[in-house]
Amino acid sequence: MTDQNAALTKLSQWDALMLESLRAHGWSGDELIRRVQEGNLPADDSKFKFDYSSLTELAKEQPELFRAAVLDGYRIKYNTIRGISSWIQVALQQEAELTLDPGKESVTAGLTAEEYARLAEVLSVGWSIVEAGPGADPLRSLYRIQLAS
Repeated sequence: MTDQNAALTKLSQWDALMLESLRAHGWSGDELIRRVQEGNLPADDSKFKFDYSSLTELAKEQPELFRAAVLDGYRIKYNTIRGISSWIQVALQQEAELTLDPGKESVTAGLTAEEYARLAEVLSVGWSIVEAGPGADPLRSLYRIQLAS
């Protein structure tokens, strides 16, 4: 974790998931900001059934915060284990392996160096990413995301 990460805008886990689902549309940062502020957003047909109205409220009530999150990056205020798995699915378009055994809760995913860096930037305090071995794809290593010891 770098000092830069500590200064990033903080978003709720749900707001981060909604933002990442909108990034998938390929809009520029400025277009995404404009669409969210105007409420000009598509219906979400994913399993999450996002209602973007709360993101529109955030963008209208705290425009500087929302703009900074979109353009400069963000950190999630508080992650849950299932939320991390969902973020990987929405932001990185991949299924992660979720382990929910008491005391051994973790998420395992094959990540490229760029994906690892994105995930490390957004994770809330208290989580660590541990290399778990080579991935099936030579460009990806397996990483386990777990509570920091």
